[in-house]
Amino acid sequence: MRRSTTTALGLSAVCTVLVLTGCAGHAESADSSAAAHRGGSTPSASVPLSSTQLNQRLLNESDLGEGYARKPGAPRRNDDVTVIGCPALEKLGGDTASGSGLDFARKAKVSFIYSGSSSSEVSEELYSDSAAKLSKGMSKVFDAMLSCPAYQVTSGSTVIDMGTEKSTAPDLGDEQWSQLLTFSAGGQRSVVKQTAIRTGNILVVVSGSPGLVDTHLDKALTKARTAR
Repeated sequence: MRRSTTTALGLSAVCTVLVLTGCAGHAESADSSAAAHRGGSTPSASVPLSSTQLNQRLLNESDLGEGYARKPGAPRRNDDVTVIGCPALEKLGGDTASGSGLDFARKAKVSFIYSGSSSSEVSEELYSDSAAKLSKGMSKVFDAMLSCPAYQVTSGSTVIDMGTEKSTAPDLGDEQWSQLLTFSAGGQRSVVKQTAIRTGNILVVVSGSPGLVDTHLDKALTKARTAR
């Protein structure tokens, strides 16, 4: 799996991850479990949802409440992203390691700023594919990130010190992954939480400020399950 869609990883998602360099990204290490949990799972249709259908299931400002504004999509950067000090991530390729793309058939993404503060952001990514492919792809990336608690990512001339730490995932959906990512560069430090929930043939990835991720994850999953 060399390319993802966002930010999470897609894992991605956060925007999601290379927050300090303006790249989109997200992914953090986490634990996964494979039983049906609270809320049950979406009927597992074999055909992935279209990107249009996924877009209809993304959170919007009215879902989040007052103080949230949609964040414009960042222009795609042409800088090469390179991983240093983590062989497992180097194997996956720089895009995947930085959370800039998960290799799933259909996807949609949205990002928000809370109260106009760049330090309070939350993004959501939705992916749809077969349940088996979502499970295998997400586990592969999260396991790779978890194998390296500290490493570096270079983007152009910028060097980012990265840290990953497993976080407890909520008991939702069919499978769960969650992690905390720490980014340090140029004297700045940022912590991003990324939580991914698979429900049937949909993968929900919410990334951003840890408090905002915890607050909005349940409603993101609920809306993602809603048939349109």
